[in-house]
Amino acid sequence: MPRIQGVDIPPDKPTHISLRYIRGLGPTTALEVCAKLKLDPQRRAKELSDKEVAEIAMLLDKEYLVEGPLRRAEGANIARLKEIKCYRGERHRKNLPCRGQRSKTNARTRKGPRKTVAGKKGVKDMR
Repeated sequence: MPRIQGVDIPPDKPTHISLRYIRGLGPTTALEVCAKLKLDPQRRAKELSDKEVAEIAMLLDKEYLVEGPLRRAEGANIARLKEIKCYRGERHRKNLPCRGQRSKTNARTRKGPRKTVAGKKGVKDMR
């Protein structure tokens, strides 16, 4: 099982699909990496030689922001938004959606499970 940037990539999938398991590499970038190194994107990842795996790792290190450095950069960007107390930073701090989605209803992924309020009257109790 090839290991690139600390990530085990699936050996039985084509190289361009396997590279997508690395954070920061999507479909376009994975094909771009294969093209730069003149690798066949349809070749299985387990068929890559150690030399080719090392070349991929070196290219990703030099030219792309992936895995650890990408996570640090994203974290630093969010910390900066929180520090300057802009709207997006406040939404991050409160763990609410930042990109304009409604949050009166929905937003359950960010807000977590519903917190039932005790003593609140429902429609049936009003009769």
